Amino acid sequence: MSMPLLLSSHLKTLRLPTMLKELPTVVRQAVEEEHSYETFLERLAELEVNARQSKAIDRRLRQAGFPGVKELADFEFRAVPKLNKKLVQDLSRCDFIEKKANVVLLGPPGVGKSHVAIALGREACRRGYRVKFYTAAGLVNTYLEAQQERQILRLEGQIKRRDLIVVDELGYIPFSKLGAEHLFGFFSQCYEQTSLVMTTNLPFAEWPQTFGGDERLTGALLDRLTHRVHIVEITGESYRLQSSMKTKKGAKD
Repeated sequence: MSMPLLLSSHLKTLRLPTMLKELPTVVRQAVEEEHSYETFLERLAELEVNARQSKAIDRRLRQAGFPGVKELADFEFRAVPKLNKKLVQDLSRCDFIEKKANVVLLGPPGVGKSHVAIALGREACRRGYRVKFYTAAGLVNTYLEAQQERQILRLEGQIKRRDLIVVDELGYIPFSKLGAEHLFGFFSQCYEQTSLVMTTNLPFAEWPQTFGGDERLTGALLDRLTHRVHIVEITGESYRLQSSMKTKKGAKD
C-alpha cells in the first residue's frame, strides 16, 4: 500500500519514524478489521511509544556500563538456598531507589553478589532510572584521574544525575589514604541523593582495613551508607566452583 507523500513528509518532520514505517500495515489491518479512526490512531501511536521506550531502555543500559548481561531470571537461587529470594525479588521492583535507600550484598567470593547487583541495576534501567556501574577500584581510579585533570566537580555532577550507582567488589583490595578519602567523598555525595547497590566480601567490622585503617573515616562512611539500607547476606559455597567441579566430573565420566 503506497503512502501519500505529504503524510510521509509530515511524519518525518514530526520525527515519528515508527509511525512512518508501520503506517501501511496498520492501515491495512484497520481496513480489514473495520477499526474506528480512534482505534487506528491509538494502535499507530502505541507502536511509536513502544519503540521509543525500547530505545530509551537500550540507551540507559549502554550508559550504565555493565560488564555483562546478568538477570535475576538466570540466577541459580537453588545453589544458594540461604539467600532470601523474596527480599531480592522485592528489591527488583526498585522501590528503594525512590526512597533514596541503599542495598549491600554481603558474602564470600563466588556466591553471586555481582550477578544480583548487575541484575538489580539492569532492572532499574528498564524502569526508567539512570544507572552507572563501577568496581570499587575503578571508582577510586576515576576520582584520582578526575583530581589530576581538575575535573572533580564535573565527576560529582555526573554522579548527581544518576538515580542508582552499583559499586562492585568493595573490600577485595585496600585503598591508599587518598583513595579512601575520595571514596568517603563519593558516599557523602550520594547520601540521601543517589541510591547505591554495593557488593562486598567483608563484614562491616572489617571495613577499616580497606580504608587504610582509618576507623573514624570508616565509621562516618558506614553511618551514611547504613542510614537507609537493605542488607542481603549471601552465604554458602561458591557456585562458580561447584559448576566447575561438575564440568570436570562430567568430562571424566
